[in-house]
Parts: sequence; structure tokens; C-alpha cells
Amino acid sequence: MAAGPPNRLRRTLLTATAAGLGTAAGLGVFGYWLLRPTKPSTVDGAPPATSTTVATTTTPLPQPVTVQRLVSPARGREVELIVMRPEGISMVELPVCLALHGRGANARVFTDLGVPAMLSEVVRAGAPPFAVAAVDGGDSYWVANPPDDPQRMLDEDMPTWLAALGLVPAPAAVLGISMGAYGALGYVRAHRPTVRAAAAISPALFTSWTEARARSVFASRAQWEATEPLRHTEQLAGPALGIWCGTGDSFLPVARQLVARTKPEAAVIGPGGHDDAYWTRVLPDALGFIGQQLAKPP
Repeated sequence: MAAGPPNRLRRTLLTATAAGLGTAAGLGVFGYWLLRPTKPSTVDGAPPATSTTVATTTTPLPQPVTVQRLVSPARGREVELIVMRPEGISMVELPVCLALHGRGANARVFTDLGVPAMLSEVVRAGAPPFAVAAVDGGDSYWVANPPDDPQRMLDEDMPTWLAALGLVPAPAAVLGISMGAYGALGYVRAHRPTVRAAAAISPALFTSWTEARARSVFASRAQWEATEPLRHTEQLAGPALGIWCGTGDSFLPVARQLVARTKPEAAVIGPGGHDDAYWTRVLPDALGFIGQQLAKPP
């Protein structure tokens, strides 16, 4: 798909009721509502006629989940950006935690896993409000595969998108699952002055070129060596780091190596595999960890 002008955005704003986000049961209904095809009762993202939303002459409060289709010049294609904020909190000047998905997934995995309700609960429990922003990053381990460069998308496109929503343009934290943890740790290396916390869940890292080459995503051994977090752990110092991995995960050995080399603020190894059930269980802890770190003075 040819990339259009970077400032031309096609947006879809989707809403859910507070009750739907406030309970685990409501989340399932909300997830279906959010991801279903648009029905004729909604035009250009406006609420249907039966909505209780009151028209106002001021800027309306952004909804808890905002979905946009945007052209990424860095990736040379249209991507989906999903921004989740705590229920009842304005998006204006909220700090942002990036959420990077795993291989074979996309930004919507975080709504599927229940992050909107988890985030609201973390803030109700006392964490300072922050937003979570997820974007489609492809399957290349968040490294450049010209002309597709998802890491450059995070570096160059994302700040503009966040600023347009009224959020703090420079993300203060990053969270990644599986392949997304590879990308999240890479983001930390490039943004240590601004990133205050990072969470690596089920980190899909590699100890040898043989293992990495088998993924068929790295252009060369040199590219893998330059981007592999385990080969550059000294560059992860600074931001608070949390690592989670299941005892039934095939990546457990590399997760243990990451823990040993980085000595993170949080290292949680517990029952579970490399799957949605485990990620759903630990994501509230990871979001809570992010919130705790953002509560500390910069």
C-alpha cells in the first residue's frame, strides 16, 4: 500500500460504557463490541442516537479506548493505533506506556487480553493515571526490514500521533510480550533518557545466531547481533526493569539469563506457558509495576 501524507488520518473512535469496562464479565462484552464491524447506527465514529452522550461546544472527553487507522511513513503502510486510558480520566497530558505485541499478533491483542479493564483497576488501586498505546508492528521482531521499519515508527511517527491526542509525546514506559519484549528492550536502549520503566513478558530472545536465524526475520547475523538485547544488557541500565516468564515457557532459559545479567527491580518466574492464559494472569502485575515506577519522582 502506498503511503499517503503523514498528516492525513482516517480515525475510528469507539466507545464502551463504564459498566462494561468495570468488570471482567463486562470486558468480554466490551471486547466483542469494540472489535465487531461498524453498524449503520454509527456514522464516522459518532455515537448512535440512543447514546447518553450530551452534545457540548467544548472538546468531548476522549473515550477509554481509541482506535485509529494511520499511515506510518516509517513502515510504508497503514497501521492501527489503539490507545487505552483509565476509565474516567482525560487523555490530556497523560504519560504513555507503549505496548508491543508478539509475532503473529497485532495491536488488538491488548484489548483481547483485557488491558483496558486492567489499566483502570491499577489506577483505582492507587497508581498515577497513564495511557497504554499499542500499534501494529508486523512480525520482524520490531527491527528494520526495509522499507518496513517498525522501530523507526516508534521513534518518529508515534510522538506525533500521541501529541495529536493530547498525550505526552515521549513515552515514559514500554511493555512487550514475546517478540514484543525484544522490541521493548530495544526501545529502552534507544530511549534511556526518557523511558522510566520497562516490562518484558515472556521475552523471546536468542543466545545464538543459529536460533535467531531460524526465525527468518533478521536480514543478517550483523543485524541480529546489533539488536539482540542479551548482547547489550549494559545498555538496559537506568530505567526500572521488570521481567515475567512462565516455568513452562520454552524461553525460560533466556529469561533467566536476562534476569541474571540485568538484575531487574522485579523478576517473576511462576507457573504458566507462552500463551494468552499466562499473559492475562501477569499483565495486571506488569501494569502495576509500570504504575509504581511512574509514581516515583523522575
